[in-house]
Amino acid sequence: MQFFASINIKPLEYPITYQDKILLIGSCFTEHIGNFLLEHKFNINQNPNGILFDSQSVASSLVSYIQNKKYSNADLFFLNEAWNSWQHHSRFSNPDKNVVLQAINQSQEQAHHFIRNADWLIITLGSAFSYKLVQGSSLLTGRGNEYGVANCHKAPAQNFIKHLNSIEEIVTAFDNTIYRLFHFNKKLKIIFTISPVRHLRDGVVDNNRSKARLIEAVHHLVNKFDRLFYFPSYELVIDVLRDYRFFDIDLAHPNYAATQFVLEKFTDYAFDSTTKTLLEEIKKIVIAKKHKPFNPDSVLHKKFMQQYLEKSKLLFASNPSLNLEEEIKYFLGGKE
Repeated sequence: MQFFASINIKPLEYPITYQDKILLIGSCFTEHIGNFLLEHKFNINQNPNGILFDSQSVASSLVSYIQNKKYSNADLFFLNEAWNSWQHHSRFSNPDKNVVLQAINQSQEQAHHFIRNADWLIITLGSAFSYKLVQGSSLLTGRGNEYGVANCHKAPAQNFIKHLNSIEEIVTAFDNTIYRLFHFNKKLKIIFTISPVRHLRDGVVDNNRSKARLIEAVHHLVNKFDRLFYFPSYELVIDVLRDYRFFDIDLAHPNYAATQFVLEKFTDYAFDSTTKTLLEEIKKIVIAKKHKPFNPDSVLHKKFMQQYLEKSKLLFASNPSLNLEEEIKYFLGGKE
């Protein structure tokens, strides 16, 4: 008896390797993929603006990396005892305006140089809804109204206009952005995926309308451009697993089991056998570093540390691009 719907995911024509540079941008589900890649020592840059949910914010942020846009005092606003940017996640917010600008512009600079030489861009879209500040709002400072709002920073709802972007609006935003990306970086390849996180605050009906528009827009783009690909994160959770036991208590976010299921499918989709073999070796070292010994001074533990020190050095010697410095340092001294 079959308990899961079957899904055929064609592997990437050009598999991702450990020599590749990967920029990830988008919703919170982006960070599940990004943290998986980071833990297993891929060369990544993840969400330079912080988490972004809507398609328009993702597209405009990518353009800002190409331009190496510099933010100034006029781009910030003060709310809830902190300076914030309408284009950035609250992880950049701080009571000190200079700290905010330094962090934002440093992240912009890193993203600009990274994407110029990146091999892959992974975009996870979460919502077709976008927000703009209401004309006359006391929070309408700087240039926030020119680009819409990527993050509402818990400001009162009456300050914003909520808009469900049409398929045409989403396609247009990314069509222009992709042309600029491919002109800026001739080798860049892009993977689109739709977040399986359900935006229940929009309501079940409007959440489904939003996801449907994202899916249709992305498939239009993938069919148009040669170096665009689609990975079905949304379909794996919503249609294959299809059960509330695979969601957290909020009934919106996929739980650990569902996330691991998607990551396993992503591994088969994105990597060839050589990369998967190397990933498994790295995984052993990463797990070993997390090991908490009962007796750190025992002969057995010292032997364990020496064994994994040698494995780490050997793996680094055969793969110099891997960043195993932290692991080698740990197994040498037994401290973080």
